[in-house]
Amino acid sequence: MFDNGKDLAMRSLIVTAFLGALLAAGTSAALAFSADAGPLVDTFPLTLVPGQRTEVLGPLYFSQDSQNDHTWGLPPFFSYRRNPDPDLDVEEYDVLYPVLTHSRYGRQYRWQLFQLFSFAGGLTQTETNRSRFTIFPIYFQQRSSDPAENYTALFPIYGRVLNRLYRDEVFFVVFPLYSKTRKRDVVTENYVYPFFHLREGNGLRGWQFFPLVGHETKEITQVTNRYGDVLTSPGHENFFALWPIYYHNHFGLGTTNAGVNHAVLPAYAVMRSPLRDQTTYLWPFFSVIDDRERKYKEWEMPWPFIVIARGEGKNTTRFWPFYAHAEGKDGVLETLSILGPVYRYNRLTSSPLDRERSRILYFLYTDVKERNMQTQAQRTRRELWPFFIKRKDWDGSTRLQLLALLEPLLPVNRSIERNWSPVWSIWRDEKNATTGASSQSLLWNLYRNEHTPESKKCSLLFGLFQYQKDSGGKRVRLFYVPLGKGTSSNKQ
Repeated sequence: MFDNGKDLAMRSLIVTAFLGALLAAGTSAALAFSADAGPLVDTFPLTLVPGQRTEVLGPLYFSQDSQNDHTWGLPPFFSYRRNPDPDLDVEEYDVLYPVLTHSRYGRQYRWQLFQLFSFAGGLTQTETNRSRFTIFPIYFQQRSSDPAENYTALFPIYGRVLNRLYRDEVFFVVFPLYSKTRKRDVVTENYVYPFFHLREGNGLRGWQFFPLVGHETKEITQVTNRYGDVLTSPGHENFFALWPIYYHNHFGLGTTNAGVNHAVLPAYAVMRSPLRDQTTYLWPFFSVIDDRERKYKEWEMPWPFIVIARGEGKNTTRFWPFYAHAEGKDGVLETLSILGPVYRYNRLTSSPLDRERSRILYFLYTDVKERNMQTQAQRTRRELWPFFIKRKDWDGSTRLQLLALLEPLLPVNRSIERNWSPVWSIWRDEKNATTGASSQSLLWNLYRNEHTPESKKCSLLFGLFQYQKDSGGKRVRLFYVPLGKGTSSNKQ
């Protein structure tokens, strides 16, 4: 009898051998007649980029080589991609994505299982060799050629981690009884988190007994940025009692925009500064905002249902959920919604890119248009879940896929395209605007048509009918048997 590990390995070997034998048998049988026998086996040139692709047994196997990039897979169970370019050196594989994924970029690697179990490692930019193992959120481990970077943590019992969880360092003992975190120069000690903490840093001192009372002050200090410039770090003084009922904060001390935040919630909240005033009654429903920096005034009555803003920096009209329209300064950002999620539109203009997106019922229908305002080139993407996805690239090349079960939900996800798209893409239509080449495929090449300015090629029903026309003339095969002697386009 095998133990669990050996038994699993043996089962995996048997399944792999079976699939390999099945694919080999299918390939051999088809190649005995023709290489154009889709969906049994078909080898064909790629349309949108230089390269070649082979598909066997419909969506069950593919191998593709293009532009220094090699990919093969057994959708949806496994896929592998490799780009050996020394400047990139990328390697990826997925097992029943997203169950197990592995990626390597140069000398750094990472694999993860359901985003919970993960290993990562390799040389960093400082030539330090690291390896990580994580069972999120229970176990964290890192081993490095620099002993100062080693850590181990078993949550919630005991441990220390570095550069994780949005902190430079985290240390805990029987969390939440005690923990200590550091982010840059600020160190926070928590006792029975989140109730009591002590905090200190460069000119900073603070404490809280949450939610009863807390106080923190920071002096005006000088800091040096990564360019060597000395800058002023503003000071502040914060106090709260019976959070969030009462707070009184001073911010921006030492700057030209020093101000105060004061609130007794939910009765009222006020903010006053040279650049902005805001007064809120029955927080958060009724507010008046005067933003002198961005040059607009806003009335919320009540928020978020009715919002009106007018000025150079912002124009908003919202009667939620029926209608909402907002436009930023100089039309840089514009949003529109009708009946909440029924129809939503947004536009972002940031030279040289002008991007528009329209959506109906979130992901049911999506239309994205991007325009380069300098060259006037356009890129578009239209998706109607789960029926189709159509894309047009900057050079004018297009691709249409019928049936798109996940692509509209996870747009531009290469792993979805490798592992799942081949399973349900019953129709593919591709056109290369640069070369003039085009191709269509129905039911995994049961019908396939290819066209270039110099040639035409068509195959149907496992290659039982084949037609080809190029500089060498016309050729027809029926039941894999050539008909006639063919005709030559070079006859005098």
